[in-house]
Amino acid sequence: MRGFLVLAARILVSGALLYLALRGVNFTAIQSRLSESSPAWILGWMGFSVLVNIVQIFFGALRWREISGPCGAPLHATQAFKFNMIGTFFNQTLPSTIGGDALRLWLVNRTGAGWRAATYSVLVDRAIGLIALAIVVVVSLPWSYQLIGDSRGRLALALIDLAAISGGLGFLLLGHLPWKWLRTWWPTRHIHACSLIANRTLFDRHSGPKIAILSLCVHVLTVVIAWCVVRAIAAPADFSQVFLLIPPIMLVTMLPISIAGWGVREATMMVAFGYAGLVQTDGTMVSLLYGASSFIVGAIGGLVWIFSAEKAAKTPDTLSETG
Repeated sequence: MRGFLVLAARILVSGALLYLALRGVNFTAIQSRLSESSPAWILGWMGFSVLVNIVQIFFGALRWREISGPCGAPLHATQAFKFNMIGTFFNQTLPSTIGGDALRLWLVNRTGAGWRAATYSVLVDRAIGLIALAIVVVVSLPWSYQLIGDSRGRLALALIDLAAISGGLGFLLLGHLPWKWLRTWWPTRHIHACSLIANRTLFDRHSGPKIAILSLCVHVLTVVIAWCVVRAIAAPADFSQVFLLIPPIMLVTMLPISIAGWGVREATMMVAFGYAGLVQTDGTMVSLLYGASSFIVGAIGGLVWIFSAEKAAKTPDTLSETG
């Protein structure tokens, strides 16, 4: 019952935010602009965004492979890529990224790694991705402040990044604290173990640079996906503006309050474009088409899942029923 209520709440949040974002959209203006571009132009850029999305997932898989070994759940690159693709499908059908992460965890467990190692690999991968994203936003703050003239927009950006970077640094600091209860008290021992693994992989002279470069590539490719969509609708925004706007928007979208980020992303994109002096309607349309690109990739991930050997085995539901 509780799970159903949480799901219903997230659906309502997504719907409400989508309504607020779409009610001010001038669809006539959008249609007029799109009519100036050929269907081949639009489909070409959207197809390129899908391709970049898949490349981004592959880079994410390479990073996960680097992390999974120290967690005790070593993965091959192809294995990690396949599991990530399947995860994108469940990200589109279940709340936020929880569904995709749960499937990744289950798939890794089925390799023989065990639940603990599988869980650690997914949690550490997520944590490192968040830390890297927060660092990207921090480094770009001086230029973001030049782009965003509105004081409320600057304050919102600072607060969002402060929360993300504080959470990330706090997570890493946890592994350096000497208190014994952190390793024995059940609410903290697993988080402490994940922190130790994150520190070990990030500050290792071999794996650390790889993880840092792969994380940067993942976030830059997120910007490239959005840029492809901007080009598809011929929105008057250059790459530098998109580069400064998208990472903070992705930070907000990671909040687990909607379905696959729908609604949250559109509302945030609309507000961010407005603060940057761009057309808010363009922000909403970019977000919708960005979501469409992710949905197509999720559908491809669904095909990977359907034809995978893992699906032929017990599904998570069957597994839980048989104990």
